[in-house]
Amino acid sequence: MAGSLSEKAPSPSPTPEAKAAPSPSSRASSHGNSTDDAPTLGANHKKAVGSPNPLDLEKADSKVLVAPKPTDDDPFKHLPDSVARVLKDQVFTPTVKIGIATLYRYASRNDLLIMAGSAVAAIASGAALPLMTVIFGNLQGTFQDYFQFKLSYDDFTSQLGHLVLYFVYLAIGEFVVTYIATVGFIYTGEHVSAKIREHYLESCMKQNMGFFDKLGSGEVTTRITSDTNLIQDGISEKVGLTLAAIATFVTAFIIGFVSYWKLTVILLSTVVALLLVMGGGSRFIVGSSKQNIGAYAEGGTVADEVISSIRNAVAFGTQDRLAKQYDSHLARAEGFGFRVKGGIGVMVAGMMLILYLNYGLAFWMGSRFLVDGEVPLSKILTVMMSVMIGAFNLGNVAPNIQAFTTAIGAAAKIYSTIDRDSPIDPSSEGGEKLEHVQGTIRLQGIKHIYPSRPEVVVMDDVSLVIPAGKTTALVGASGSGKSTIVGLVERFYSPVEGSIYLDDVDISTLNLRWLRQQIALVSQEPTLFGTTIYENIRHGLIGTKWEGESPEKQQELIHEAARKANAHDFVSSLPEGYQTNVGERGFLLSGGQKQRIAIARAIVSDPKILLLDEATSALDTKSEGVVQAALEVASEGRTTITIAHRLSTIKDAHNIVVMSQGRIVEQGTHNELVERRGAYYNLVTAQAIAAVNEMTAEEQEALDSKEEELLIRKASTQNKQPETGGAASYADDPDDNIAAKLNRSTTQKSISSMAAAGRQKEEPVKYSLWTLIKLIASFNKEEWKLMSIALIFSIICGLGNPTQAVFFAKLISSLGVPINDQTIPQIQSDASFWSLMYLMLAIVMFIAFATQGIIFAKCSERLVHRVRDLSFRTMLRQDVEFFDRDENSAGALTSFLGTEATQVAGLSGVTLGTLLMVTTTLIAACTVALALGWKLALVCIATMPIVIGCGFFRFWMLAHYQRRSKRAYAGSASFASEAITGIRTVASLTREEDVLRQYKESLAIQQRASLKSVLKSSTLYAASQSFMFLAFALGFWYGGTLIAKFEYSMFQFFVVFSSVIFGAQSAGSVFSFAPDMGKASEASRELKTLFDRKPLIDTWSTDGAKVEAVDGRIEFRDVHFRYPTRPEQPVLRGLNLTVSPGQYIALVGASGCGKSTTIALLERFYDPLAGGIYVDGNEISSLNVNEYRKFIALVSQEPTLYQGTIKDNILLGAPHEVSDEQVEFACKEANIYDFILSMPDGFNTVVGSKGALLSGGQKQRIAIARALVRDPKILLLDEATSALDSESEHIVQAALDKAAKGRTTIAVAHRLSTIQKADIIYVFDQGRIVEHGTHTELMRKNGRYSELVNLQSLQKNR
Repeated sequence: MAGSLSEKAPSPSPTPEAKAAPSPSSRASSHGNSTDDAPTLGANHKKAVGSPNPLDLEKADSKVLVAPKPTDDDPFKHLPDSVARVLKDQVFTPTVKIGIATLYRYASRNDLLIMAGSAVAAIASGAALPLMTVIFGNLQGTFQDYFQFKLSYDDFTSQLGHLVLYFVYLAIGEFVVTYIATVGFIYTGEHVSAKIREHYLESCMKQNMGFFDKLGSGEVTTRITSDTNLIQDGISEKVGLTLAAIATFVTAFIIGFVSYWKLTVILLSTVVALLLVMGGGSRFIVGSSKQNIGAYAEGGTVADEVISSIRNAVAFGTQDRLAKQYDSHLARAEGFGFRVKGGIGVMVAGMMLILYLNYGLAFWMGSRFLVDGEVPLSKILTVMMSVMIGAFNLGNVAPNIQAFTTAIGAAAKIYSTIDRDSPIDPSSEGGEKLEHVQGTIRLQGIKHIYPSRPEVVVMDDVSLVIPAGKTTALVGASGSGKSTIVGLVERFYSPVEGSIYLDDVDISTLNLRWLRQQIALVSQEPTLFGTTIYENIRHGLIGTKWEGESPEKQQELIHEAARKANAHDFVSSLPEGYQTNVGERGFLLSGGQKQRIAIARAIVSDPKILLLDEATSALDTKSEGVVQAALEVASEGRTTITIAHRLSTIKDAHNIVVMSQGRIVEQGTHNELVERRGAYYNLVTAQAIAAVNEMTAEEQEALDSKEEELLIRKASTQNKQPETGGAASYADDPDDNIAAKLNRSTTQKSISSMAAAGRQKEEPVKYSLWTLIKLIASFNKEEWKLMSIALIFSIICGLGNPTQAVFFAKLISSLGVPINDQTIPQIQSDASFWSLMYLMLAIVMFIAFATQGIIFAKCSERLVHRVRDLSFRTMLRQDVEFFDRDENSAGALTSFLGTEATQVAGLSGVTLGTLLMVTTTLIAACTVALALGWKLALVCIATMPIVIGCGFFRFWMLAHYQRRSKRAYAGSASFASEAITGIRTVASLTREEDVLRQYKESLAIQQRASLKSVLKSSTLYAASQSFMFLAFALGFWYGGTLIAKFEYSMFQFFVVFSSVIFGAQSAGSVFSFAPDMGKASEASRELKTLFDRKPLIDTWSTDGAKVEAVDGRIEFRDVHFRYPTRPEQPVLRGLNLTVSPGQYIALVGASGCGKSTTIALLERFYDPLAGGIYVDGNEISSLNVNEYRKFIALVSQEPTLYQGTIKDNILLGAPHEVSDEQVEFACKEANIYDFILSMPDGFNTVVGSKGALLSGGQKQRIAIARALVRDPKILLLDEATSALDSESEHIVQAALDKAAKGRTTIAVAHRLSTIQKADIIYVFDQGRIVEHGTHTELMRKNGRYSELVNLQSLQKNR
């Protein structure tokens, strides 16, 4: 975004990032700041060394770079204080200290009241769980009294009825309070975070451009999308859950101490043990998990490096070696991942161990207190169960604490923006508004530095008068400060020295919003917003006197503006006319159409000042004429500042200002400047002669129709009716005839789509679940023995619960006998025996859980490792076209490797184990229950679905809340991000309030919708919390009636009841541990699609003729080509080109004319649509692609080095084993040998990520050495020196000239000085060759080539 207005000057700051990606424009720079300077940040530090002796080229670029120190302490150090202060103001952001209370800064009084109510409800809901244990204990006491004949039948049934009713009351109470707490907290959380979102966007709308340049629009949008979600996460239902868990813990221990304090104190040991297990376990897990993430991040870096430079990997055929490198990181990550998952498995096992030991301890100690007559059995049961519930609830607090800390961290970032005072604030009411505007603009002594690039002075002491009502044109090379003038007049930035006057009033004293309403801006890349054409033009009326007018009047103005902008006709011919939605960022319209709508938007308010920033440069010749005509109409009678690259468009301007390097070189009218024979004259003559060779509109038409013929012939054999074109006058934009387009059977769209149809569109294939499971199982084939062992242990784990139920019932029935001297020895021996059985069970369960946990951890990590490895290899197998698609950017593919591969584990052995465990538990529980007492068993089994459902839904709902809140705000977030990405357009239209209003509306709609969904979904959650009690009530009531009739003994009752109900409970909660199966099947579907994709140009295939040797004779015969991702954009249109063996040819031309495409086609990254490419008379698509590429070497604009040593990087070029001598020879040829030897580690010097520790020139020469190690027959140089500064350029150029000897060389160059020695220079224009010859011949012709040379000499104009 910053690139569209800020001048494209280089950034010489020697931070590793800056060097990793030299700015594409640095070629316009003539600063001698080679990155090999010792990294000092000085103002324009030039080399102190004078230019090195030309013979001594090897040593020139060989300064060793010390790893640069981070220079972010104060980037403005080198500037005088007054200047630094202006810049700091524009980027400074305060840091905000934040506590829990600050999160609720925007809560209204109602919010606080609702929260207080919800907090009370949450505490109550937590307290209800342990109360159940009291009822449970009392019921057991009632049963015991009845069996010991202390109660009559009637007393028993009335007591039973009472206690069972308590369960029902508890259920109702729990339902109500849980519902209130959940809804309350989610509502306030949404409300408060929506307020934060509003304030944040409002604050963003106030900020100055410097703030966005520093942050980047991406970061601003992530904050509004993900960071606000994190805050909402921390202030919504999690607060309620935490309060409830703490309340449960406290209540449980209060009940325990009240019932019988001694036993409670003894059982406190379980809490300590649990905390130790969980604390120790999580420390180990977090530690390993960090290392695992670290190891995988390194792998991710490798993957990212490789995918982002995929052309290099393909060209050199290094996919396999790079995949091995990636795999070595995966192997490390697998080790740590195994420790993480194994750790979790052992931790779960430890919890099981403690659970069963707790039962044993409670009954054994309890039996001693019982025998001493200190306490009845019912109290022992109450204490034991409440301690357990309390202890396990503490575990629920930890994960939520993390959510709170994350929320506070996220809030700190967001609040720091909200609290930032913008130095240029469009919302302020301050500043004067002039009654009457003439429109004279005067710049006086302007010096400007962009705050995001403090090292570069963009404008230096510029004074200029722009008279009212006249057109002033600015011309000059890119980076000369033209667009900066526009940015300063709009007050996007403040100049560091000097002032700008409007009608002799300093604009910094004027009201900013009023100022921007007087000015209309049309920029190079127009930003349209995702609404209708009508609304887009109406945005121009905001803040003017017509904003409040009647819709009829507005419509009249809008249609009038569209007519002036030459847009009315094409808009009216659209099916929906002005109500057509333009899509996000206007991508449904062609460039010329967007540009004309932007012009209509600019002139609809009849502004006094019109700024045109290269308004036509992004258009093709056809649309340009149309738009240019519209602009000339628009600028009549206004103060117009226009910036143009094509000089023909500005010759009528009243004043033409020629700029170079931030200064004004000359100014005057077209005729005056031509007479002066200065810089402007050279440009004009060159462009004029070149124009002779340009295609006329008719030729262009003819060529287009020929192309379409070709494409159609290629795509189908359908015969095409001749188009009825008639006499089309020049001013029609061919895209406009939409009505005709809709009727024609074969339209331009369908032509390109037919060509593309020849390349089949990939249909998403539907795979059955079985196919996916087979796919995943195939990754774990080798571990099947281990897996079977783990599954057996899963079954043992599942048997734990029913076994425990038998022990529990045995203990209750043996402790429930009347106590006297005869029974005591028996009670003691029984209690000891069964307590020891618990000890045994605890140990068995620990072993079983730990074993299956560890084995599954091993298998699932192996699985993830193999999936990632194969996915990466499959990605590298794809052709370049695959990586051109938007959805396959380096970031997307890297994160695919990171996330999809891990999610697949959800369908692997672990899930299978969990399911086996649950089924075993349920089957065993039912079997035991039915065998011992079928009547009660059937009643209890009837409640099973409810109990399991409760356990499952409780976790499912919590996950659902998180998903819902993320989804709900996606719509408004994309609206906000659209506004922020187009912040300059928003600012220049003064649309800030309008954006905020729409954003608030969309938030309000979402809040209403989500409130409805929460009201519904919370009933489910509340039910899952409370229905447990109803199941208990039913079981006790029916069991009680059976006991009353003496049908069942206490033993039978407790076995049946606890095995079925507790079994179902544990089965339900086990689901929470199961990884997400939905995500897993989704991920495996995507993997299957990836694995099944066969690229058109397949590097795995062995087809095609073998290539033994290559002479290097290259021929392009009538090649037509369009990029598969942009089929509507013709790139090569009938290219013919012949290169003899050993020739050095150069391709030159404006950007986008097809030079680099030619090189891509030679490397066979793509196949041409029509025509053929022949090497030594063989068409290259008939050769084996790997064999063929062995004879070619590519040196591209951005040299790609991978992490590793210099030697590793050079060896990547070699298709087979090479000796050290060959490596050394290649390095000498590339002028880098001496530099490598001068490093302390020589060839083993590490280059850092993407070669960040080397300078641009050094990296480029290593890339040349890598190319030469192949000993290629054909050498392709794609702008190999364009990203370097002039000094490194000489050295690299010398290396290239040396390398080209005796090889067929094709060089693409932007800097023409580098290719003057070429045997033949081919000049490209719009995908064909317009001139060719040697440098001298072409200069004599004085055509397109000579124009390019002159343009560049103006840029250099030192």
